[in-house]
Amino acid sequence: MAEFDFSQAIGEARSKYDTIAEALDVDKLKAQIKDLESQASEPGLWDDPDNAQKITSKLSAAQSQLKRLTDMNTRIDDVETLVELAREEEDTDSLADAKTEVESIAKDLDDLEIQTLLDGEYDERSAVVTIRSGAGGVDAADFAQMLLRMYLRYCERNGFKAKVMDTSYAEEAGIKSATFQVDAPYAYGRLSVEGGTHRLVRISPFDNQGRRQTSFAAVEVVPLVEATDHIDIPDTDIRVDTYCSSGPGGQGVNTTYSAVRITHLPTGLVVTMQDERSQIQNRAAAMAVLQSRLLVLRHEEEAKKKKELAGDIKASWGDQMRSYVLHPYQMVKDLRTGYETSQTQAVFDGDIDGFIAAGIRWRHQQRREAAEE
Repeated sequence: MAEFDFSQAIGEARSKYDTIAEALDVDKLKAQIKDLESQASEPGLWDDPDNAQKITSKLSAAQSQLKRLTDMNTRIDDVETLVELAREEEDTDSLADAKTEVESIAKDLDDLEIQTLLDGEYDERSAVVTIRSGAGGVDAADFAQMLLRMYLRYCERNGFKAKVMDTSYAEEAGIKSATFQVDAPYAYGRLSVEGGTHRLVRISPFDNQGRRQTSFAAVEVVPLVEATDHIDIPDTDIRVDTYCSSGPGGQGVNTTYSAVRITHLPTGLVVTMQDERSQIQNRAAAMAVLQSRLLVLRHEEEAKKKKELAGDIKASWGDQMRSYVLHPYQMVKDLRTGYETSQTQAVFDGDIDGFIAAGIRWRHQQRREAAEE
């Protein structure tokens, strides 16, 4: 077995760290923290709880990012010193510890690098995710619920605040659709690469003949709108319907007409909301999601115009972006990036960081190639 090359590994780590630190602009990050600390110390900060939460959340994220950069620099210095001392004393145990630490640093640098690639217009925002069952009947509804659990577990694993805003249950099993909001810095930038059509292949638990079934579910990810977005929706452009909230199988769980369905007449977009207790709260939440979707629609129309001017660009996501195969073999594979794993249960338990990281790198590459054309 070839001897581990500490000089090369540490040199590569140092070079990658310098690139990341330059991209994140440490001086700018420190200035941002100073400004946010000043805003957070204002006497009337909590007079506006929503704005206060936004400021403190941004401050916490910026401080955490700076600490990660500082700690990473210290770790590289420390492991370099450890290797020098271990070589002088011919301490094989310390060299083994140093090798483990160098490998850990390399992995953590890869994770930190992802942050530098989240440079899209809305990447730093919170996200609103909607999952809808597609072709495949009961299996598709069950698959949609599996995906909902997968994303909620992903959020839990990463410390992201997630709140289910609306769920439409299917009659036999699973869900027709579900919408949830993820409040975390860069939630949209990370989760937006999950948008598209997901495919499941397995032996159907709903088929008494035990046949293999292919089913589909769609995932839509939009950034949460902010007051500065100026998405005006005239009352004449919407139809608002109210109804009683429901649970699995259509069982009534609310005797008041608190659930809200808003239809945007010009585009046909429909948003339903039933998580809140009052009709007023559900209407406000539904309007926020509708504004988010209209914001994305406007952004897509602008991008389409740019694409027409620039000519055909290869950056196409395609309809089917990921396959989850449980039979005749175990494999989850992203069809855009080629990233795959045989640990299917871990994926459905929320271990999708590798897929998201690969997706972010793929998207960054597509954007760069498109800009060069």
